Amino acid sequence: MTSEQEKIPQEFWQGIADFNAQEFYKCHDTLEALWLEAGEPERTFYQGILQIAVGLYHAGNENWRGAVMLLGEGVRKLNYYQPTYFEINVDKLFIESSELLKHLQKLGPEKIADFVRSAPDSKYPKILKIKD
Repeated sequence: MTSEQEKIPQEFWQGIADFNAQEFYKCHDTLEALWLEAGEPERTFYQGILQIAVGLYHAGNENWRGAVMLLGEGVRKLNYYQPTYFEINVDKLFIESSELLKHLQKLGPEKIADFVRSAPDSKYPKILKIKD
């Protein structure tokens, strides 16, 4: 086990499982507890994922402004952790979240409801572990 693997708390993996199950509020609660206690560089990494999760939560609730703001903040923070961090494929999460952000920005607030109702569940990014 590498020193990085030893530093990864079990709660982090629970937050990632919640994110991938599209339980974005639950993910927020789990990662927020870690974020509040963490030092750098983990603190900003947790916050980036947390902000993306909350942005996706807002999108699902047709809150365009909240979705765009938080996705943007989360993407900006994760930019510094590419290509991988904490065994996570940050590149993939960064790209998928950035593409979703651009799509939402193009749609504008008046079409967020159409996005939520018409798009399949696959519209949301997934967090994947790097291949061993």
